[in-house]
Amino acid sequence: MATASATLSSLSLYTTSRLSVVPTNKFTFSVFPKTPRSLLSTFSLPTSSFIATKVKSSDDIDTTFFDNVNPEEEIPFEPPEVPEGFVPPPSFDDGPIETEDEIAAAYEELYGPGYSGVSVLGNDIYVMDSKVKKETGFGSKVKKEKVRDGFEERVIQVRRVTKVVKGGKQLHFRAIVVVGDKQGQVGVGVGKAKEVIGAVQKSAVNARRNIITVPMTKYLTFPHRADGDYGAAKVMLRPASPGTGVIAGGAVRIVLEMAGVENALGKQIGSKNALNNARATVVAVQKMRQFRDVARDRGIPMEELWK
Repeated sequence: MATASATLSSLSLYTTSRLSVVPTNKFTFSVFPKTPRSLLSTFSLPTSSFIATKVKSSDDIDTTFFDNVNPEEEIPFEPPEVPEGFVPPPSFDDGPIETEDEIAAAYEELYGPGYSGVSVLGNDIYVMDSKVKKETGFGSKVKKEKVRDGFEERVIQVRRVTKVVKGGKQLHFRAIVVVGDKQGQVGVGVGKAKEVIGAVQKSAVNARRNIITVPMTKYLTFPHRADGDYGAAKVMLRPASPGTGVIAGGAVRIVLEMAGVENALGKQIGSKNALNNARATVVAVQKMRQFRDVARDRGIPMEELWK
């Protein structure tokens, strides 16, 4: 019987948990998993040393403060009094404006002088130099001032055009613009770009390169009839009496109004293409001649033309 009890005492029981609570008044912690129980006694701690790490239960929390507080009552906020001699700090906007050199020095102090020096190719670079202004590139907004030459711009049409290339389709915008000073000068231009604003600017520049002079009488009408065609579009222009106004439609009306014509008749015959009709109007206007020009070419006075 003694031999059997000695054999049982020599056997070691393995535990799978890191924290094992034995019936004794001690907490035992296993350093390694599956540590023999005989070795656990060397790492055991008294219960009193572990009480400090226990979390307080809800019964131990003092809640007497909330017994006299009404949750629905509005409690006014009373800020603390300002101490004597307190000087409020200056506002961020009231401070002195830092110069560009001070800003550059602050960046160099934070990130070091590695931003300026000589590149691998031997070129001098000054990335942190704030005096070098970046005029082009991503994020730069270049403001283009509007040309003040006395000409007004009118957009006739803006269309999306697609170009098929090897990699797919490229989308662009085509704009038709008419410029004129309403005193006999008018021009038609067309331009394409990836954005509408760029297309309008290009077409306005192109229209200023194609300015023509429209012959008009003192009643702001045409001196005689004229027909013009451009491609499949044909335009018919006729003079009108004072008070008639511009009786025309589409691109023909815009071209005549920008030229300063106030009394005229216009008709589009054939194609309804806005660009072709505008250019056909220009062709018809270029065929017109003033009475004094015809009299000078014939070598006779202007009175002879009316006989």
